[in-house]
Amino acid sequence: MIRVSVMYPSGDGSTFDHDYYRERHMPLVAELMGDALKGTAIDRGLAGGAPGEPPTYVTVGHMTFDAVEDFQAGMAEHGEQILGDIPNYTNITPVLQINEIVS
Repeated sequence: MIRVSVMYPSGDGSTFDHDYYRERHMPLVAELMGDALKGTAIDRGLAGGAPGEPPTYVTVGHMTFDAVEDFQAGMAEHGEQILGDIPNYTNITPVLQINEIVS
């Protein structure tokens, strides 16, 4: 299994509509990815490691797939629509990382 994490870094002047992301964007991704997508989760940043420090990421969205190829196939087919929705909820350029789930 793999986990695709889409991270939205904090920064001055950044905006992020959490409601839109949760209620519209992630359901859109789930619909387009279909059965290849095994699950999703959303983490909303609260704080950094030190007292009073802002979170490194405003939000991190997670998607689980059986294999990297499943994610890549979905993005090849629907990536334009998924990426095209980003300006509807943020002005942040996301950072993507694919991880193997080991436990």
